[in-house]
Amino acid sequence: MTIREDASIIMKAALQSAQPDVAVAKALSLLPENAGKTVLVACGKAAWQMSKAAEDFLGDRISDGVCITKYDHVMGEIPHVRCYEAGHPVVDENSINATRKAEELVADLKPEDLVVFLISGGGSALFEDPRIPLAELQDITKKLLACGADITEMNTLRKRLSNVKGGKFAKACAPAQVFSIVLSDIIGDPLDMIASGPAYPDSATAEDALRIVKKYQLDFSDEVMALLQEETPKHLDNVTTHITGSVKQLCTTAIAECEKLGYEPHFLTASMGCEAKEVGRFLAAIARDHQDDGKSIAYICGGETVVRLTGKGLGGRNQEIALAAAEGIDGLKDTLVFSLASDGTDGPTDATGGVVTGETAGQLRNKGILISDVLQNNDAYHALKEVDGLIITGPTGTNVNDISVLMIKK
Repeated sequence: MTIREDASIIMKAALQSAQPDVAVAKALSLLPENAGKTVLVACGKAAWQMSKAAEDFLGDRISDGVCITKYDHVMGEIPHVRCYEAGHPVVDENSINATRKAEELVADLKPEDLVVFLISGGGSALFEDPRIPLAELQDITKKLLACGADITEMNTLRKRLSNVKGGKFAKACAPAQVFSIVLSDIIGDPLDMIASGPAYPDSATAEDALRIVKKYQLDFSDEVMALLQEETPKHLDNVTTHITGSVKQLCTTAIAECEKLGYEPHFLTASMGCEAKEVGRFLAAIARDHQDDGKSIAYICGGETVVRLTGKGLGGRNQEIALAAAEGIDGLKDTLVFSLASDGTDGPTDATGGVVTGETAGQLRNKGILISDVLQNNDAYHALKEVDGLIITGPTGTNVNDISVLMIKK
C-alpha cells in the first residue's frame, strides 16, 4: 500500500475508536434509580450520537428530552428527544431558542426527578442563554477567536455572560439530581471548561476574567465588564459527573494502527496547544532529521492548537498544521503529515483537516501558489483543495480534540 493509503487506515481507526456509544452506555449503567421522571438534555457536536446511545440504553425511562447540536449533525429522529440544530462556533438565535427549551424542561423538577445531561465539545456556542444582546455576544466570540485566546480563556469569559454556563444550568435543575456524562474536548479534561461547565462549579474567578481581557487588550462595553466581575457558582451538591473519552483515545488507537502497518510509533504528546503553524513546522523538522533511519516510523500528537487570524481566507487549525508541514517536508520521499479534527469539521469549513506529502509544496508552486502567502492569509482550505489535500469525512458523531501524525515509509 502507499503511504496515503496507510494514513487513511489510521485516520478511520482513530475516529472509530472515539465514538461515544459504548462509553455512554457504560456510564449509564451507573445511573441511580429514581422515583420520579427522567429527562435528558444533550448539548455539543456529539450531542445527537450521545442522545441516540442514551435512548438505546434507557428507552422508555426517558420521559422527555432536548438535544442541541451543530447544523447538519442531526442524523434522524430519536424517540422521546426533540433535536435542534444551532450555530457553532458563534452563537445564533437557534442556539438560544433551543437552550431555552432545555431550561423549560428542567424548570419545575422535583427532588425525585433526574436529569441525564450529555455534554460534548461545542456546547459553549450551542448551549447558550445570554445575559447580553446576541449581536454583542457574537462580536465578543469573534474577537476571542481572532486574538488567539485558547478555549479555557474563552470559556472563562463566556461563563460570566451566560445564564446556563459555569454551573448555572445545574442550579436551574435543582432540587432534581443531575447525572452528567462528558465527552472531553479540552486538554486535561477540566470539567468546568468543557462546554463552559454548565453543570460543574467554576474554578476560574472574576480576577482571571479581567486578566484575560487585559492580556489580549479586548475592548468590551461597560455592561460586559460589569458582568465579568460577577462570580459564578463555586459549589454544586446535585451533580454526579462521568468523563467518557478524550484525545488520548485517538492517539492510543493511532499508535496501535501504525504498529499494525509496520511503522515504529513514537507518541509525542496529547497536550499540544500552541499555534497551529508551529506544530506543522515542528513535525516537518522531525521528518527531516529522521529521513535516514532506515525504517518506517510515525510520530503521533494530539491536542487543540490555535490560529492567529492575519488574513481573510478560509481554513482551520488542522489545515494550517498540514500546510505548514508541507513547506518543511518539501521534496522528501514517502513522507506524509495529516492533521484532523475528531468532530469532522475544522474551522468554518466542510473539511475535517488536511493531508500533505513531500510533493505538495511543489504541486502548489507549479500552480503559482506560495505556502507562505497562503498561511499569511489563513487560506489553507483553498490551497489544499488545489492538490487533493483536504480530508472530508462529514460529521463523525464525536468530538475529542485533534490528532496530527507524521509518517515516513521505508
